[in-house]
Amino acid sequence: MDAQTNLTILFGVIVVGFLALDLGYFNRKSHKVEFKPALYQSLFWIIISLIFGSLIFLFVSREMAVEFFSAYVTEKMLSVDNLFVIMLIFSFFKLEEKYHHRVLFWGIMGAIVFRAIFISAGAYIIHQFYWVLYIFGVILLYTGVKLFSEKKEEHVDFNNNKILKLARKFLPFSPNHHGGKFFVREKGKFYFTSLFLIMILVEFTDIIFAVDSIPAVFSISQNLFVVFTSNIFAIMGLRALFFLIESILHRFHHLQKGLAFILIFIGLKMLSGIFGLHISSFISFGIIMFALAASMILSILFPKKI
Repeated sequence: MDAQTNLTILFGVIVVGFLALDLGYFNRKSHKVEFKPALYQSLFWIIISLIFGSLIFLFVSREMAVEFFSAYVTEKMLSVDNLFVIMLIFSFFKLEEKYHHRVLFWGIMGAIVFRAIFISAGAYIIHQFYWVLYIFGVILLYTGVKLFSEKKEEHVDFNNNKILKLARKFLPFSPNHHGGKFFVREKGKFYFTSLFLIMILVEFTDIIFAVDSIPAVFSISQNLFVVFTSNIFAIMGLRALFFLIESILHRFHHLQKGLAFILIFIGLKMLSGIFGLHISSFISFGIIMFALAASMILSILFPKKI
């Protein structure tokens, strides 16, 4: 077996192994995840991702390693916007903190499945019709420009959400407290709970964000191995990141502008191929890291006025 195949097996063992440990050992009971454990978990996934990228660098190629890190950082930044929406969902439904991890865990399990489907479909389409990448470039350019002027909503009425209206119309829901369960049996009948409803909304939110993140990653690399591993490693650290930055997310208010800049840059890079221009992966990685660092530094130097 070649190095890439061995790394793919290692990737599968890491992801499956830690998902099993997470659910079967560390979080068997519903509980609030405190700041310190969240910090350790977040650092753990960042370190694992850095080690994995370093293994790509050592045993596969420098170019592929740079693509992996660029895709990973981009997906991580996009995840921050995703987390903001999830926070709004939890706040709107007044979900107790001890159940946050349960929803996020199964939401991420679903996200892994959907990302695998979308990435495989995207890779097939690009292989058959390479010009689709230019459409991806236009999508990213539009999204980036929109993000520059868009303001985050602090309060959203999710009762008007079409997905929730459809779920409530076609699925039987129990009016009673969920008790940490997604399904219950009452008086001999099977019902879904409000916790399941929240998970549906979280899952649908991730699918919406995948519309931006997957084209962004494919614009960085068309290698299926790089696209999938970088995407999943970023998602795996999403839960810990949620609990870690829940209280400080609003302080980095310029992060959205940094993300907008990155999406515009990647979109332009993709479209530059029409004119025969090529920007190396190393330059792209430097620009992405600069945008991330600059947005965080500017957020600290110029705090948001309350």
